[in-house]
Amino acid sequence: MHNEAGNVKMLAGEIVRAMRKWGRRYEVVVVDDGSDDETWVRLKRVAKKDKRWTVVSLRKRFGQTAALAAGFARAKGELVVSMDGDLQNDASDIGKLVAKIEEGYDVVSGWRRERKGSWWKRRLPSVVANWVIAKISGVELHDFGCTLKVYRREVLDEVALYGEMHRLIPAMAAAVGAKVAEVEVVDRKRRYGVSKYGMGRTGRVILDVVTLKYLLDYSTRPIHLFGGMGLLMFGVGGGGFLWLVWERVVRLSPLSDRPVFLVTIFLMLVGIQLVTIGLLAEIMMRVYYEAGKKPTYFVREEVGGAASS
Repeated sequence: MHNEAGNVKMLAGEIVRAMRKWGRRYEVVVVDDGSDDETWVRLKRVAKKDKRWTVVSLRKRFGQTAALAAGFARAKGELVVSMDGDLQNDASDIGKLVAKIEEGYDVVSGWRRERKGSWWKRRLPSVVANWVIAKISGVELHDFGCTLKVYRREVLDEVALYGEMHRLIPAMAAAVGAKVAEVEVVDRKRRYGVSKYGMGRTGRVILDVVTLKYLLDYSTRPIHLFGGMGLLMFGVGGGGFLWLVWERVVRLSPLSDRPVFLVTIFLMLVGIQLVTIGLLAEIMMRVYYEAGKKPTYFVREEVGGAASS
């Protein structure tokens, strides 16, 4: 939550009613992302009345990704549900998502088919961003931006959150072998507070997706990306350079008035630089994995032998 003081009481009542009707044990972790209104004061009141609630106040506004990471770190359940505190998510939809994950999935994402809000400011940027993320990541979800999701604990343990990568958690989870599905959920109009989203986020989403693509496909082999581009540019530049040599030596054509001469030299130099960057990135990644003893694989389950000892 961020500056959602008007929503605290209604959110608490809605969650309690939904979980009582559902009949399962649960806990609630609420992260106040640096609010400067009465959100934190009202959250503390709720936590004092209901011991199942844990409320956390961040020192300043760190953003939704950091706030989710703080909540995930404190959640103790085998299944972890995330949702916004602006009441646009409906707590009664949690049961549908959990029922879907119990069919054998690892991540289930909400799909706001009928989105509320302005077409130009919210719906159009969302359509563009979701299409780009789906095409680049290979995870066919309609609504990556919906915060209402349910995760298995072991999947979250394999995912590190930085920057504004929270909307890409399903893609990151799929990269480590998680099974991802989606369920239609309700999207309601905001009652209190102000939306924190706008057209500007589309560009940030695209940059995040580019980062994700690199991390998923080339983090363990950066030389293949940078070296491949470098060899291509060096090859094009080298081919052009040989052609210019032919022109000068055989046909005795002057080269001083040909811009292509500078272009070929530029391409060859950039090609060498890209290969060098790839080698440096390769060394850095080897240090990262070997010094931290980080595996380059993820295990779903292990039975027998050393696993049972």
